[in-house]
Amino acid sequence: MELSEFLKLYEEGCRDFAGIDLSGADLTGAVLIGVNLTGANLRGTNFSRANLTKSDLSRALLNWANLTFVKLREAKLVEADMMKAQLKGANLEKSKLPGANLSGANLNGANLRNANLWGANLCSASLQGINLRGANLTGVNFNWANLQGARLSGAMLYGASLTGINLNRALL
Repeated sequence: MELSEFLKLYEEGCRDFAGIDLSGADLTGAVLIGVNLTGANLRGTNFSRANLTKSDLSRALLNWANLTFVKLREAKLVEADMMKAQLKGANLEKSKLPGANLSGANLNGANLRNANLWGANLCSASLQGINLRGANLTGVNFNWANLQGARLSGAMLYGASLTGINLNRALL
């Protein structure tokens, strides 16, 4: 589906785009509240400053996607593949990311307050200044992640893997 057709259908009220291929598309600043992109191919897509609040991106492929300053509040990203994605300054407050792959991703300054990351992979991720207050981090792989200046008060870290992490100036 062409990007213009996708945007036209969304404007007309369609919200279900499960399995769509929008890889490499430029959706900078797009307002796609409540869109269903389950299982979509979104590799390398630019969602910078887009609003995807309450959207479903479960099992979506978001490798190398640009999600800087994106609004994904209360979104579903269950088992989403966001390896090497750019999520700097993203708002993922109260989002659901169980089993998500965020290895090597940049989440510097992101807000994941009260998010559910149960069993997620954040190996080698850059998480400087991230807000993880009250987040469910049970079983998360943080190996070799940079959590410098992270806010972790009230976070659940049961069974999390913490080998080689940087917690300088982190608030626990």
